[in-house]
Amino acid sequence: MIDVIDTPENTSTAETAAVIANPCNQSLSIVVPFYNEEENINPFMEEVHAALKDYPGQWELIAVNDGSNDGTTQALDKAVAEYGNHVYAIHFARNFGQTAAMQAGIDAARGDLIATLDGDLQNDPADIPKLIIALEERNLDMISGWRKDRQDGAINRKLPSRIANWLIRRYTGVYVNDYGCSLKVYRSWVIKQVHLIGEMHRFIPAWVACVTSPDRISDMPVNHRARQFGTSKYGISRTIRVILDLLAVFFFMRFSNRPGHFFGSIGLFLGTIGGLILTYLFSLKIFMGEDIGNRPLLFTGILFVMTSAQLITTGVLAEILTRSTAHAKMPVRPSANQPTQRGWCE
Repeated sequence: MIDVIDTPENTSTAETAAVIANPCNQSLSIVVPFYNEEENINPFMEEVHAALKDYPGQWELIAVNDGSNDGTTQALDKAVAEYGNHVYAIHFARNFGQTAAMQAGIDAARGDLIATLDGDLQNDPADIPKLIIALEERNLDMISGWRKDRQDGAINRKLPSRIANWLIRRYTGVYVNDYGCSLKVYRSWVIKQVHLIGEMHRFIPAWVACVTSPDRISDMPVNHRARQFGTSKYGISRTIRVILDLLAVFFFMRFSNRPGHFFGSIGLFLGTIGGLILTYLFSLKIFMGEDIGNRPLLFTGILFVMTSAQLITTGVLAEILTRSTAHAKMPVRPSANQPTQRGWCE
């Protein structure tokens, strides 16, 4: 289990100033997806600027409008004009989902650190400096918020979230308490090597574990507030989608570089069973003289052997595709002590 640090639920201005008095001076990009959050934009902008007014490094805010059909577009454009060019708005032509919005914001981010959070005001921007401090003090590559005292409905939000968190922890081996919390801070070089598609924003810690060690991924309790404006976009139906996505995550985490092992293992298992069945029936026919032509077991054995051959062939083709298309370099951690120019020992 990953260690966590207890923090107060509410942070005063003095406490926030103390937290960010001595962080590293790394630049920070804040990525926030918005979908029909017109009423939340103005208070959200105020809270972010209040939380980071004493941040010693440079920072920017990237707001991604995920095809909203209310006044979100106009509200974001007004915020850009009011606060300055460190607030950058991306407007999708239509709704593509939270994962696509996060990916677009991460692609546009320029900071050494990248923070993500929801734009519905349930995440507290005042927690961002605390997460940055914890990231540095604990030498992490990613830290996630943990909504320990979650202010949501028990049936439509808490129950599916608990089910999803248990399933993801169980099958990915990355022990983060709250996968669904959007409030996270990453090192830019790590998260930019993760490509998010579909609805994979729920599995970001698992995908990050494919780039860096799971020991460098942790969480800490953060403040969570009840929604004041707008309506929630999630419900208990997402549990089914989580299970389906989890199967894809499990495959890619275990077999993305060796798909032949996945298909081949199943194929060999079925082939062994089918071979034993056919051997048994063959011995009955040869030594006992029994009629096996109408036995269902004969067709079962043939089916298992044919399926085995197809799976093994699929594994071989998958290995060929993997080796012919995979040219990506392995992730390398940046080092401040690395010389800018390599030399030779003469």
